[in-house]
Amino acid sequence: MNRLEFRDVTMRFADASARQSLTAIEGVSFSIADGEVVALIGPSGCGKSTLLNIGSGLYAPSAGQAFVDGEQVQGPSRHVAFMLQKDLLLPWRTIAQNVALGVEIQGQTKSECARRANELLRGFNLADFAGRYPHQLSGGMRQRVALARTLAIDPSVLLLDEPFSAVDAQTRISLQHDLAQTLKRAAKTALLITHDLLEAVILSDRVLVMSARPGRIVDEIPIEIGYRDEPLRRRQDGKVAGYMARLMERLEIVRPASDQPHALQPA
Repeated sequence: MNRLEFRDVTMRFADASARQSLTAIEGVSFSIADGEVVALIGPSGCGKSTLLNIGSGLYAPSAGQAFVDGEQVQGPSRHVAFMLQKDLLLPWRTIAQNVALGVEIQGQTKSECARRANELLRGFNLADFAGRYPHQLSGGMRQRVALARTLAIDPSVLLLDEPFSAVDAQTRISLQHDLAQTLKRAAKTALLITHDLLEAVILSDRVLVMSARPGRIVDEIPIEIGYRDEPLRRRQDGKVAGYMARLMERLEIVRPASDQPHALQPA
């Protein structure tokens, strides 16, 4: 079963200053199976985040269609959760209240919101910080809270837009482990955007490579290494160097994307 699917998706943005449209992505098609983790890499400005916005229902594509669990995406869905580079925790809410936010919006009872938040915080070893506020936590702990909040609504699909790019290298390794364990334990499907080629290899089942704008899929690389839930162990596998070399080669043969123009709106 495909959890997430893009069929011949094209996205154009209007450039008000130039009075013309710019094609961000063109003819993109791929699918992600139930429980699969796929990494998406490519040069800056190639449309990776645009694809996540379409998959989440925040953008409507100019052409083509996106599907979640076989249903066409026509707006934001409770079956899809989005995690960004910044944790975006609400500073006036406690950690537990931040985790419970999505469940609360869904109209669940206070007791169910509290139960779900406490369950997730225990899973991320954050139960002792439930009553604290975001400013009292380190950057890594805040990202764990953001991941817990993402999972609280029990989504079918997780869209992850460089979720660990804002933390230091040591914290990043720890968060990669937490994410891998969580995705395996909860049997979640995920699409991960990253500029870190090693991260793409150690966290995913497949890596998709995009060209420069207009973004197209130019390569699909299955990662044939076991123990996806153990990224530290994957790092030590001798096959990793070969995958990294192939990814670097594919990225070198596409032209660099030019700077994104300002004032772009969906065409």
